[in-house]
Amino acid sequence: MIKDIFKQLWNDKFARIALIVLGVIYLALFLADFIAPYTKDFSDRTMAYVPPSKVFTIDENGKLSKPYTYNYIREFDPANLEIKYSLDRSKKHYIKFFSQGQPYKFLGLIPMKRHLFTTDKDGRIFLLGTDINGRDVFSRLLFGGRISMTIGFLALFVLFPIGLLYGGISGYFGGKVDSIMMRFAEAVMSIPSFYLLIILASILPSGMTSTQRFMLIVIILALIGWAGFARVVRGMILSVKNQEYIQAAQSIGASKMRIITKHLLPQTTSFVIVAMTLSVPSYILSESGLSFLGLGIQQPDASWGNMLKEAQEFTNILYRPWLLTPGFLIFVSVLAFNLIGDTIRDILDPKSKVR
Repeated sequence: MIKDIFKQLWNDKFARIALIVLGVIYLALFLADFIAPYTKDFSDRTMAYVPPSKVFTIDENGKLSKPYTYNYIREFDPANLEIKYSLDRSKKHYIKFFSQGQPYKFLGLIPMKRHLFTTDKDGRIFLLGTDINGRDVFSRLLFGGRISMTIGFLALFVLFPIGLLYGGISGYFGGKVDSIMMRFAEAVMSIPSFYLLIILASILPSGMTSTQRFMLIVIILALIGWAGFARVVRGMILSVKNQEYIQAAQSIGASKMRIITKHLLPQTTSFVIVAMTLSVPSYILSESGLSFLGLGIQQPDASWGNMLKEAQEFTNILYRPWLLTPGFLIFVSVLAFNLIGDTIRDILDPKSKVR
């Protein structure tokens, strides 16, 4: 079934583009330590708000050259009371590929020094400029994306088992059990989720590490989202629980939990697949929103949300547009997930005329 879904996904033009985009993003995030020219702890306070480095392949004589760049010189303009950066053309810094740079641990385990690209010891290369603390935006995008792009899947691993089992039990037993369980689920659904997230995130202890805060945000997101999912599963179970194969399982003495888990819940597979692909974007946006408000992942650790917070100032939007890159990546990722989810829904819909 999964193989057929993927084949039809690949045959759809927009879904294929979305799969390629997400594949490239997740591959880059997996290899972030290797691709990033700097480690996640790198900071050069003298290089605050440096614009993106200019890479040259033609030298001053008009001849083809190895890629090189110039460092920026920081200058203060007393007339306009602002700091300006100009290229220091006195020395070229050649870009080296697969060369040694700052040491790091690949996936936090394997000590390595080799990076995809870097410059000499005195050179600086900032493909997407730097932030207020002189940190390379390109490197932080890769490290921050690991949090922003995985939080949705981790939340689903908590949410879906709860929602499936809760909805399956409610739908199968029916009667008073169903009534009580659904009233509780409706009470959870009536809670304004985003405001609850803000309240819960704001009361978390300030001394928590970003890893601990990250895991708590995942749990909070999952505990909010299971109720709506369980309600849909319950409706699907109600429609199939009187089928002959269920009665046959009951007649041979199969336990209620076995009937629910082995015979009823597998009938919701198509809905679960669609719901998963359409739920991930909402969790990406929730984490980004919390981090943007300062209630999610805390500095100096990066996530796309807290990186985007710096771009909310009007002057940064006008004069430092590279700080908006995290917002663009959030937009692209959410759009790609939605395209894939919509296509899977069309594939699994037996009434779809297109398919």
